Amino acid sequence: MGSLGRLVVGVLLLAVLVGAAFLLAVRYVERRVAPEPETIVSGSLQGLREQNRLSAFAARYVAVVTSKQQRFGVLSAERTLIMPGTVRYEVDLARLTQRDVAWDAATRTLSVTLPPVELVGPQVDVNQVKAYDSGGLLLSLTDARQILDDANRKGGQAELLRQARDTVPMRLARDATRRAVERSFAMPLRAAGVEATVVARFADEDRPPSYLDRSRSIKEVLGDAATAR
Repeated sequence: MGSLGRLVVGVLLLAVLVGAAFLLAVRYVERRVAPEPETIVSGSLQGLREQNRLSAFAARYVAVVTSKQQRFGVLSAERTLIMPGTVRYEVDLARLTQRDVAWDAATRTLSVTLPPVELVGPQVDVNQVKAYDSGGLLLSLTDARQILDDANRKGGQAELLRQARDTVPMRLARDATRRAVERSFAMPLRAAGVEATVVARFADEDRPPSYLDRSRSIKEVLGDAATAR
């Protein structure tokens, strides 16, 4: 190969190197200016975990319980308690991990698997508690009043939680939690100009659509990206 040939080869190699460097620089700038969806999702996940707990729904219930007691064969007493209270429905966001978040690039869909809803409370409104009784003699001469009140308070709290676990409020709580989490992931993506669909679900619910079976967790995606670098 003559000197001219070597010069041509050198120029071509230099052009390839310059082109590769330019592409790397463009890719670096693009990542800085417009982060990839996986990077945005990872930041959103960390932000949610730092919130610790999410309370997207609360409901107020009223328990009506009655306790009776009989002594000495002839004396009896009855106390009825009307107890209003509020129950909060919370999710422990600290339990979310990168394995619970999967991004499907083909459909631009993010799926999030949520920890279970937990009931917190009841928080009894003591100013609204009302009690009614009958059997004044037994209540006046013995400790029956205290015993019946203790039984009613315990039974009232159990009744409030029983109402809170009913199908309708649990469904409302799950729906509210799903919407809140979906917004928390969708808003940063939208702000970065990424059009994506966010689907949040609980682990005990039906599986998401089959196309999500091809999705990969954020941890897997970010791991591959780190290896490539």
